[in-house]
Amino acid sequence: MIGAVQLGVLAACVVVLVPMGMAGYHLSRNKMLFFSGALFITLAIGVHLTPYFPSVTDFVTTVSSVVVFQNRRDSCLSHLHDLVWDVSPSPDSPLDFHKSWAWDDASSVSACGFQKLGRFDAADLLNGSWVVVAGDSQARLIAVSLLALVLDSDRMDQVRGDLFKRHSDYQIVVDEIGMRLDFFWAPYALNLTTLVAGFNRNRNYPDVLVMGSGLWHMLHFTNASDYGASLQSLRAHAASLVSSSEQHEEAVTGSVLARPSPHLFWIGMPTLINSMLNSDEKREKMTDVLRAAYDDQLRSSNLVRKSNGPFLLLDVESLSWNCGVRCTVDGMHYDMIVYEAALHIMLNALLIESHQKL
Repeated sequence: MIGAVQLGVLAACVVVLVPMGMAGYHLSRNKMLFFSGALFITLAIGVHLTPYFPSVTDFVTTVSSVVVFQNRRDSCLSHLHDLVWDVSPSPDSPLDFHKSWAWDDASSVSACGFQKLGRFDAADLLNGSWVVVAGDSQARLIAVSLLALVLDSDRMDQVRGDLFKRHSDYQIVVDEIGMRLDFFWAPYALNLTTLVAGFNRNRNYPDVLVMGSGLWHMLHFTNASDYGASLQSLRAHAASLVSSSEQHEEAVTGSVLARPSPHLFWIGMPTLINSMLNSDEKREKMTDVLRAAYDDQLRSSNLVRKSNGPFLLLDVESLSWNCGVRCTVDGMHYDMIVYEAALHIMLNALLIESHQKL
């Protein structure tokens, strides 16, 4: 908040610098002194009267608050992936490993107040929301992690079998919190583009949209440039989805209510451990070189926010890399703790973007 002291300093600077500038135009000393005195008196009166004009005070306070919040928001979003992992042999069995993660305790990260949300906090955050998760097996694991957080163990056991059916969609409504989750099997970016185009066409937008693809394209097409082109098309439709939802208005009891934009998240591809991949075809095609080429295409597509895109990246590559080789059995799909970490990163991002307290 800008106070009287700061305004006084600003006034002093104006009083000193403006007459000096005017002196450069060879005004007489008397004229310059008169102008300086008049300017000083005007600014002094303005500084002292400002608190008595609420609109001015409120404007200054609002602008200051917005700037501070925006800076803090951007800073905290940049620290969401600053995690510390502990993967160590279990005391009970050296062949088993204890796996855990936490946010870094550096002051810049601690100041953001990130937290692992419990079931009730997550339920409160997602209350009444429509969540859409779409993509390949990585996206399915994110959906599993989300449902495991908001459902009790008995209910989760009932839905786990249906959710893990290969290459199928899944829908569920969690009645207790009014949350609807739709999972769409969409292994290619083209499938995701079709899905987003449908939201735009029907003018029906989810509150949270979580998407990811790339592994199937890498295996079955092995063409990084084609993958990049499909991501650019998806970006155009996703940007349209955001702008369309901002412009879309619904009539509510005679008034007009604008629907907020969806929160968009992109699931990055995991670290691939080539020697552990479970088929000769995968080991031959899904190489480190090709993986790097697909990463380059993601960056150049401007799909994620780091490159001014609409999606906030859930960086499963860094999460899986830091969890390490002990966290995967096939070099592609990782233990649930990796997707749990990605989920809590997403939930904390939602807290930040919905202006809720961390």
